[in-house]
Amino acid sequence: MIETQEEKPLFEEPLRRVGITNLRSVAKINWKGKVYTFLPIFEVTIDLPAEKKGIHMSRLVESIVEAMGEAVEEEVQGVHRSLEELGLAVVRRLEKKHPHRRAEVWIRTHLIIPRTTPSSGRTSYEPYDVEVGVVKNSSGEVEKVLRVRVTGNTVCPHAMANNDGKTHIQRAVGELEVRTRWEESIELEDMVSTVEDSFSAPTYTLLKTSDENAVVRRMYENPKFVEDVAREILAKAKERFRGKIHVRVISHESIHKHDVIAESWTEGGGT
Repeated sequence: MIETQEEKPLFEEPLRRVGITNLRSVAKINWKGKVYTFLPIFEVTIDLPAEKKGIHMSRLVESIVEAMGEAVEEEVQGVHRSLEELGLAVVRRLEKKHPHRRAEVWIRTHLIIPRTTPSSGRTSYEPYDVEVGVVKNSSGEVEKVLRVRVTGNTVCPHAMANNDGKTHIQRAVGELEVRTRWEESIELEDMVSTVEDSFSAPTYTLLKTSDENAVVRRMYENPKFVEDVAREILAKAKERFRGKIHVRVISHESIHKHDVIAESWTEGGGT
């Protein structure tokens, strides 16, 4: 069989990231003693030296399939206890299949967390966008990147102060990223709560009338600019998580034709 990937390219330039993206699959994770099924989207890349024409793409897919198969076959033992552990399993298999110096595995999925509505006490299952990255650098060290995306509400304090308590409200989206050492233990649901608790009020999938009233009251009792939300997430994240922290909040304005953004970076010390 002719391995055209091993031929020399026309332009001998090294490439930092080459691989597959938007690969959809299924994953079973033993999360806190209970097996959950996720439908993640994978992106797996490695570096490509200047003298090689291409990489063996099938070996990247094989690494994912084998890591996923192990979890499915041994789900009772809980081979993978987290999404990042699954990502590391893919990296370790890739090390045996394809020469490289640097590798990345990114997993995007939804995390479903049950919440209790504020008045009726109903259980509402809330979806959150999460992404986990496992990055092995050229010296073999591994770090992880955890990202969450949470939707909440904000109430404008400026209009409230200048309009006899009347004001406009909007849906806002908060994003929190923590880049840290592999050894650090950080729960995605803790990151979600850090963001969600920083809004004027959370949003819910299920709300009865009494719940709607409770959410509205909470919003008006807790008016915030998008800047307030971003600062609160930063302050809480610095205390809770160790690593490089990135916060981005977008307010989808209700009375403007544009959106508003607040974003910053900091270093977290954790507790």
